[in-house]
Order: sequence, then structure tokens, then C-alpha cells
Amino acid sequence: MASMYWKSACIALLSCASLESTAQVDSTLYKKLITLIESTREQMAPDKRLAVIEFSKTEVPTNSYILQTSDAIIKDTLTHRLAHLGADIQVVAFPTSTVAERPYGIVNLSVANLRTKPAHSAEMATQILLGARVDILDKDGGDFRVRTPEGYIAWVPTSSLVAVSAKELADWEKGDKLIFTNGFGESYSEPNTKSQRVSDLVYGDVLTLINQQGHYYKVSYPDKRIAYIPKDQAVVFGDWIASRDPSSENIISSAKSMLGLPYLWGGTSVKGVDCSGLTKTSFFMNGYIIPRDASQQVLHGEKIDILNEQGEFDATKALKNLKPADLLFFAGGKNKYPNARVTHVAIYIGEGIFIQSAGTVRINSMLPEAENYDDIQAKTIVAARRYLGSEDPAIQKISENKYYSKN
Repeated sequence: MASMYWKSACIALLSCASLESTAQVDSTLYKKLITLIESTREQMAPDKRLAVIEFSKTEVPTNSYILQTSDAIIKDTLTHRLAHLGADIQVVAFPTSTVAERPYGIVNLSVANLRTKPAHSAEMATQILLGARVDILDKDGGDFRVRTPEGYIAWVPTSSLVAVSAKELADWEKGDKLIFTNGFGESYSEPNTKSQRVSDLVYGDVLTLINQQGHYYKVSYPDKRIAYIPKDQAVVFGDWIASRDPSSENIISSAKSMLGLPYLWGGTSVKGVDCSGLTKTSFFMNGYIIPRDASQQVLHGEKIDILNEQGEFDATKALKNLKPADLLFFAGGKNKYPNARVTHVAIYIGEGIFIQSAGTVRINSMLPEAENYDDIQAKTIVAARRYLGSEDPAIQKISENKYYSKN
């Protein structure tokens, strides 16, 4: 009995040692895998709002993994870099199989809310307007992960979009389009403002134009609903594009048209805007698509010198070098961290005055002697950029953006 017990104990110990050895090997391989992924992410996908690299399957004990990414080039690079690890590692690019048959979406609400995660309780990341086209990348329950015209990746309820195939998208793009140009409005079930409302509308909403009936446009929604819009509240999309004049006066005028709107985190519509939503929407109203967030916007355009030799804001230099419609950038932690992240943006009007969304859309001054001096913001100015006249490809005409060019 003692001999048998000893033999069984030895076998058990050897088995544990073998498992421990395997676990150590698995752990070592997993660490190498993570290191390669992180280096690739740092090089090719540093901004998770614009590019995704993530696990969809992780089984360390069996060395079995599935990675998914938003970019085919990243997929090829990862596949090559991970090949030598000797594990079962599969890399796939969006769209996933769950949405492959209909990988495009057309926004079906006046304003659709996109969130950082597939949940109504998640933080709002941005908004997108009726008639805008998105790429559908993935699906989780009742939410799609999508890519917007400016390249932003976030989640939106499936009910906010009409998912379409490549052929269905092409058919939709063939139709003439109409853009709503009032701040707010409604569409109607009949060519009569006393008829039943079909939906609310905001500036920038795009619908398919069917025909004209008296003082109304007859339009179609992405989900085929039919409605009527008063002619004085909308313009044929092509005519609207042709009429865009992105001058400094027009950019500022568009921003001022949103004065008094409430600050809304993630907002990019006249229902409410955050700071970068104000700048994004002001440029959109004048025919341009620009990066979504302040920390992205500061990376583009022409740099304007507004700092002294110590890297501090110089009001005298700013008054000399800034032009109307330049963007001002702010970093709340500037006094604590030498490379504080940009967290706020405003549009310069002139003579030390700027317009911003902070609480509400309002006008303030960077000059201490002014009645509307914004002490908090003026002390955290860290950069300025000029978008008008810039040849930066991130500042793109709507007419040249693939998500709008066929409208």
C-alpha cells in the first residue's frame, strides 16, 4: 500500500510539475504576444478612436487566440509579426462575419448618438446626422460598431441605422439628395404643416429627393418612409455644396448661429454641442469635414505661434499672429504637467475674442481687461491652428469625402 501510495504521489507531483511548466510556457508566449500587439498598436493604431486592435478570443492554456482589427493593413502586419510565435493566432479585419452581408449603414434618425461601448449607459462619444453613411464593422447585441465619415469608431443602436449591402448602398446613392438647412424643423406626412409629423429634423440632415409638390419637397428616408418638407427649409444637396464658401466670416457666422445651445458631451448637432462639436459643426456647415475631438484637431492645420520662449501663452503675440476662424486649444492640466493633453478648443473671432462651448455656446475674451474675460480658459491656452487654406488631408471638403461625394 505504501509503495502504491508513493507511486501515485509521484505521478501526481509530476503531473502538477508538467502543468506548471505548460502554464509558464503559455504565460511567456502570451507576454510576447502582448508585447508585439502593443508595439504594433503604438505604431499603427495609437488613437483607439480611429483604429482598433483587440482580442475576440483568448485561450492562454491552449495557445489559441483571435485578434480583430479595423484595418486590413494592420491585419497583414500583425499576421506577419506574430507568425513566428508558434501559436494558434488568427487575425481578422472588420467587418466581422456578423455584418458582412450588409457592411454599410445609413443614419435613419435626425441625430444618432454614438457611444464608447455597446450600451445605452455608456459614455456618448459623438453624434451623426440623418442620411450620413457609415461603415458597419461589428455587431454586439442591439448595437453596431461603425466608422463615421471622419474616421471615428464608436457604437450605435441598430435601430438608428438602416444596414445595407453594397448594391443597396449604390442604389441609395444614385438618388438626388436634399439637405435640411433650418436649425430645427419637422417633416410631414402630407404637403401640409398641419398633417402628422414624420420626424424632427436638424441642420445637416440629408434625405432622398423624390419630387416637388407646390411649396414642398417630397422626400424619402433611408427606411423608405415618405415625407414632405417646406421648400424654404431645405436645399438640393448639390446646390448646397456648390454654395459653400468657407471664409473666416462664414465659419464664425455658423458658430454664432449656435450661441446659447447647451453644452452636450459628445454633441455635434444643433441639439447640443461639446467644444470640438462646435468647431466640427461650424466647418461642416461650410462644406468641410474635420477631425472629431480637440486632441485630434490640434494635430492638424498650420501651427500659429502664440507662446513665448518659456512655452507660456503670450497675448501680445497671439493678437499679432491669430486670424479669425483660427482654432485655439487649451489644456486643463497645463500648470501641472509639461505635456498636458489638449482638452478644449474654441474658434478665434478677432481682437482677443473667441467663441466656445463651455456650459453653453458663448463668446469670451482672452484679455484680462475685457468684461467677458474667461480667466480659467485664457490661462490654459497651449496652441493655435489655422485650418483655412491648409492643405492637410485631414481637413477635407465634403464634396471629396467618399461618404458624401456620391450624394
